[in-house]
Amino acid sequence: MLAFTLVLAFVASVLFTPLVKKLAFRFGAVDKPNYRKVHANIMPRLGGLAIFLSFLVAFFVYRPDGQYDKAMLLGALIIIVTGALDDMFEITAKAKLLGQLLAALSVAIYGGLQIEFINIPFIDYELQFGYFAIPLTILWIIAITNAINLIDGLDGLAAGVSTIALLTLSGMAIMMSNPFVAIMAAILAASTLGFLVFNFYPAKIFMGDTGALFLGYMISVLALLGFKGVTMFALIIPIIMLGVPISDTFFAIVRRYRSKQPLMAPDKSHLHHCLLNVGFTHRQTVLIIYAIAAMFGIAALIFSQATMWGAILLLVIMLIAIEFFVEAVGLAGKNYKPLINLVRTIGKS
Repeated sequence: MLAFTLVLAFVASVLFTPLVKKLAFRFGAVDKPNYRKVHANIMPRLGGLAIFLSFLVAFFVYRPDGQYDKAMLLGALIIIVTGALDDMFEITAKAKLLGQLLAALSVAIYGGLQIEFINIPFIDYELQFGYFAIPLTILWIIAITNAINLIDGLDGLAAGVSTIALLTLSGMAIMMSNPFVAIMAAILAASTLGFLVFNFYPAKIFMGDTGALFLGYMISVLALLGFKGVTMFALIIPIIMLGVPISDTFFAIVRRYRSKQPLMAPDKSHLHHCLLNVGFTHRQTVLIIYAIAAMFGIAALIFSQATMWGAILLLVIMLIAIEFFVEAVGLAGKNYKPLINLVRTIGKS
């Protein structure tokens, strides 16, 4: 039954996407080229609606049993409406944030899904968040939702990275005996793969904020369902798994802080822009980022099975490798190279 459902999600997405493309043109949900955009022609967006509809079809056919499914779907509906309004009318950043907040609240308060505590290693102490449980949960959902949205800058990029994250999440959930998260993540991955048929370079349709916000929201909620209320190290697993969007967002904040720009100001220095500037083609850049996302996924799986000291060592190696890569491609700014300069200084001494 599950195999049939996954095939259904994929096929439904392939069938829905051309219909949504026509709908996007009809309602003016198009993406026009500008100095920040890589594409040169007017492109239909709203493609995330096809992902959402195919996911719903597969969900109601399989009906996975979960405690938080109603709250999660309510939040998904809110986020889809928010993204669709932005794709059609380009609503303000505050209005988008309000939609994300309402979606997060539907899960955290109506659904009761909250990061309630973590176990601190070494001292065997359980840190209860109490009144901070809801704010922390909301912060996590909104942060991951926007992180996926920020990497949606090249054909097939956000869809591919999200699919890799969802497959990793599904595999992790199987290892942790969490069938609901495993099935939901797999269904969503199949829906996104169906959309990727039309979205990979050269794209025929963009997912728009409808898709990027929906995928970010769903990934954040499913990650919470899989890792809430566990050890501090287990809480790091979804962060590693989502290494590409999280690191891109983090270094965007660093870059804007260093250049004294508003933190929410758009720029053309995200990871995909940096790789394009280095000289990679559009297709090569997307495939490189896919590979990086897959490496993060593998690292998350290894991290989950490692001993405490092994996990610490892996984390240190990853952080150093990320820093070297960031400085090499100029993700935090062209002149930001403290680690490379340190290595050069040591080499000369």
